[in-house]
Amino acid sequence: MAVDLQALAESIIKGKKGPAVEMTQQAIDEGVDPQTIINQGLIGGMAVVGEKFKNNEFYVPEVLIAARAMKECMGILKPLLAESGVKPVGIVVIGTVKGDLHDIGKNLVAMMLQGNGFEVIDLGVDVAPEKFIDAAKENKAELVALSALLTTTMPGMKQTLDAFEAAGVRSSLKVMVGGAPVTQKFSDEIGADGYAPDAASAVDLAKSLIGVAA
Repeated sequence: MAVDLQALAESIIKGKKGPAVEMTQQAIDEGVDPQTIINQGLIGGMAVVGEKFKNNEFYVPEVLIAARAMKECMGILKPLLAESGVKPVGIVVIGTVKGDLHDIGKNLVAMMLQGNGFEVIDLGVDVAPEKFIDAAKENKAELVALSALLTTTMPGMKQTLDAFEAAGVRSSLKVMVGGAPVTQKFSDEIGADGYAPDAASAVDLAKSLIGVAA
């Protein structure tokens, strides 16, 4: 019996990691194109999760569980994508700025971006401006996503942007910011290219910043 990619999407939405992995493997064994599995199964599922999150029907725990299921499936598919030469929709460097050790929001955004076809280089927490610069250069990233969860670490975003400017890489990068205390006003003040209030919006913003259709 051919695998039902809609059922795979449902497993992702419900965060059922075991069945999702089984269906992904079954689809691969049946010769379904990896990109099709991702688009119809994984991205299809995460799009619903993102929508429910925006509408307050899902909260952070549900999104994390769904994202973990998606990540497991992506782990199986990634080597096959590399073999078939499928290019990511964009390359993003993400991290929580220096002095800040919070990572749940950042992890959510990273997983959602990955589920939507981005290659994500996650630098973790307490990331110095130089580390962002090196990672962006090394990976030829088009986009950098900065997270801060404390008002006291928000200035680290401005310092990072200033460091990009000083290093001469600012013009080749789009920079998006987010985190609980961060606002659109603050994003405008520090000269970021965009602000997202939540993980689902971050995906839409990332796509629009690098000119990928949402």
